[in-house]
Amino acid sequence: MTDTLSTAGAAVSEATSDSPQSQSKNPQQLKRSIGIVGGTLLTLSCVTPASTLFVVVPDLFGSLGTATALTIAIGSVLCIAVAFCYSELGTLIPSAGGEYAMVSTLAGRLAGWLVFVLSLLVVMIVPPVIAMGTADYLAPIAHLNPSMTGAGVMLLATLAGLLDLRANAWITGIFLVLEVIAAGVVALLGFTHSQRGIGSLTSMQVAGTHGHTDTVTAMLVVSGLAIALFVTQGFSTAVYLSEELENPRRNVARTVLATLAISTVIILVPVVAITMGASDLSTLTGGDISTMVTAWSNSAVGTFVSLCVALAIINAGIVMVIQNSRVLFASSRDKAWPQPVNTLFSKLGRFGSPWVATLAVGIPGAILCFVNLDTLYGVTGVSVTGMYLLVAVAALLSRRGHHRHTHAWRMPLWPAMPILLIAVLAYILTQQETTYLLWTGGIVTAATLYWAFYLRPRKETRWLISLPEED
Repeated sequence: MTDTLSTAGAAVSEATSDSPQSQSKNPQQLKRSIGIVGGTLLTLSCVTPASTLFVVVPDLFGSLGTATALTIAIGSVLCIAVAFCYSELGTLIPSAGGEYAMVSTLAGRLAGWLVFVLSLLVVMIVPPVIAMGTADYLAPIAHLNPSMTGAGVMLLATLAGLLDLRANAWITGIFLVLEVIAAGVVALLGFTHSQRGIGSLTSMQVAGTHGHTDTVTAMLVVSGLAIALFVTQGFSTAVYLSEELENPRRNVARTVLATLAISTVIILVPVVAITMGASDLSTLTGGDISTMVTAWSNSAVGTFVSLCVALAIINAGIVMVIQNSRVLFASSRDKAWPQPVNTLFSKLGRFGSPWVATLAVGIPGAILCFVNLDTLYGVTGVSVTGMYLLVAVAALLSRRGHHRHTHAWRMPLWPAMPILLIAVLAYILTQQETTYLLWTGGIVTAATLYWAFYLRPRKETRWLISLPEED
């Protein structure tokens, strides 16, 4: 944990003047204050394994039954391709802009702009979606309105995001310990109350209607990969923090890959335990993990686990607000907006955090807690899939020209990994509802028009991707 408190020793570099010329020559940079341990804690917290276990996995149990663990395992293997793309691109282009900085540099400014718009949709929607789940896990002690509770969590996360990142690494580390404890309790109880053997993990059964047992087909498993692929989603946070990671050319890749490995274990082991420990197939298919925990132990343990999950959600909100504010900060430094907006988003507070950008993420996030949840889910699914697809395309282009000789972590099995990822994500896009495709497509179209009529004619002064120097 000591790496969490290590610093780069240099203050944030600031422009000596507010003029566009001086800002272009001396773009503000975030200070490098995070070691690999702190970065891994922040990144792992953004995966929120306990939230995934209690929110996403029950849906998989409902459709896949005993094949859930197998599907998640396959999805985790596919996520290796995602991690490889992010690791190579994140070390090749270590910018707080994350996906858009990487894609702009490798695939062109328009492609990067579209990735930025998609990522902006995600960073504005995902935190309130997760925050609204807090009320469900606080139910053992109080019955709260999901929207009001979610808005409160978003405001709390915004306040925490204004603090120094070194302090946030400690905060998220404490929450992460509770999160892992909750997952560990579920795993321990499941294994100690096993009703079936290890062979049940490949029995491919799910409870059907009227007490019948249905067979989980290979096509159902393939369809389930659309969800399983994103079970460990969140390791890309390391890319957003690359300007604040010490020695990013090395630590970004280590953080991304370590986070994927750790989060997979934290999620997959309890899923195996639940599959083996559920009293019957109907209970497993029902996916009510809290009820199973209470049945295996008592109401006090069930309440403890639920509260740990609620804390995990709050933790995720803090980490995502930190991550997402860096996207706006980097976009202002890269001149994505009219100058008054760029000036606001680039302002840094006393702790070195981009405070205006943090408020611009947190306050709208609190408002979005009152929007229809299904709409938020749908638009987010399309946006994430499209964003990952463009990142995979950029990974295919990462070894052209001078980038071939740039010092960076290089993925094995290139170009097979990004090609595989493109194929899987293209399939996922075809499974989305037309309504959500139209919503997202409309936003992308509007963004393209903004590019065509504002950014492109000003290509010498707008949307200039700046890469920070390493200390």
